[in-house]
Amino acid sequence: MPFQTHILTEAARPLENRGDLEPLRSLIDQYREVRSATAALCEPLAPEDCVIQSMPDASPTKWHLAHTSWFFEEFVLRAHARDYRSYDDAFSYLFNSYYEAVGPRHERPHRGLLSRPTVQQTFAYRAYVDEQMLELLNGGGETSDLARIVTLGLHHEQQHQELLLTDIKHALSCNPLLPAYTQDSAFAGGKAPLPLSFIEIDGGLVEAGRNADQNADRGFDGFAFDNESPRHRTYLQPFKLANRLVTNGEFREFMADGGYRHAEFWLSDGWATVQREQWTRPIYWQDSLEREFTLLGLRKLDPNAPVCHLSYYEADAYARWREARLPTEFEWEHAASGARERARIAAGNFVDNRNWHPVAADAAGALSDRKDMAARKDMVNRTDTAREHLVQMFGDVWEWTQSAYSPYPGFVTAAGAIGEYNGKFMVSQLVLRGGSCVTPRSHIRPTYRNFFYPTARWQFSGVRLAKDA
Repeated sequence: MPFQTHILTEAARPLENRGDLEPLRSLIDQYREVRSATAALCEPLAPEDCVIQSMPDASPTKWHLAHTSWFFEEFVLRAHARDYRSYDDAFSYLFNSYYEAVGPRHERPHRGLLSRPTVQQTFAYRAYVDEQMLELLNGGGETSDLARIVTLGLHHEQQHQELLLTDIKHALSCNPLLPAYTQDSAFAGGKAPLPLSFIEIDGGLVEAGRNADQNADRGFDGFAFDNESPRHRTYLQPFKLANRLVTNGEFREFMADGGYRHAEFWLSDGWATVQREQWTRPIYWQDSLEREFTLLGLRKLDPNAPVCHLSYYEADAYARWREARLPTEFEWEHAASGARERARIAAGNFVDNRNWHPVAADAAGALSDRKDMAARKDMVNRTDTAREHLVQMFGDVWEWTQSAYSPYPGFVTAAGAIGEYNGKFMVSQLVLRGGSCVTPRSHIRPTYRNFFYPTARWQFSGVRLAKDA
């Protein structure tokens, strides 16, 4: 498919030689990088792939491309670009997602009925927005406010990069031919398994989250969503956390033991869902339990790779079967944080790795086994030592927690339409942590809170077990 991304490869007009414009210089580079990454994800797709919607929870690729552009048009260009003229006034209705304050919108379940604008017209829209955005950024202006909303827009687009991949995977899985999204992969597989063990971690009064004011001027890398704030204290009992994620082979043992047939493992709503939806296996596993559908097409099930595409109900039932539980989001964040968190993120399996699927953990993934442990001087207490034995904390699969998605103490919803981004969804959903194999590495951090309904299965979501100490 031809993509109109030439604007992002042209040299930017030099900014004035003013120190206060330095944040915008790096922001221009980030803008180009993120927008180009979205277009690159579409390169394996045909136009026909980009218009289908396989279920109400998913959106067509074309819609993701247009909506992310609409976000910059609505919240940046209309507010900051002098005499801005919209590309097409009708697009505000077609590509608004859920912002009531902006105005009415096309219903989400019917996004797949939009044959027009065409895919090519959608890329022309992106090119127009990119041109206007780069002109605005090169012109300087109200650097602080502008940088903040553009940075939010970039992280919003990275969220949709992941959704684009999970949504197209679901759409392709509905095709009887089970076509691959791509064959261009670094995926190898075949790693020897890392034995499962539980690492004891001290409890006590700990801090969680981030303060919005401390993120405001730190640019793209220092960004955090409002639902990650404010930083606050919470008390944890000592707990144990599994050193790695639950594998396909281990989940298959749960199935062999009648896991989907015995109500005693399931929450009441979960068991009702199993009965109503006739769940008998993870969503992309074949009936033989030997093969699964992936972004690389139909592949042999790797028993040592993390099990993925589980609902919260399935994750919780498995944990109960193992006489364990899911961690709270605060236990998970406490375990994932610390002096070596950047190294753990760097070691994770993200979309940047181009594996397109979770990969098995091995002993080499534990930071405690690496040659760079000359940096052990960073280790200051027993909890930091315990953290060194945890692998796959970032990337591979989003890890379900038992925590309800709710506001932190002192959370205040932002004024205006942008306040609808997170706050109004803080009910009836569960928190997931850590990112997945289709998350951009630069998008993730220990405080990141993803959230989905407990029935959701089409995301790359999996299980890490926890126990009371």
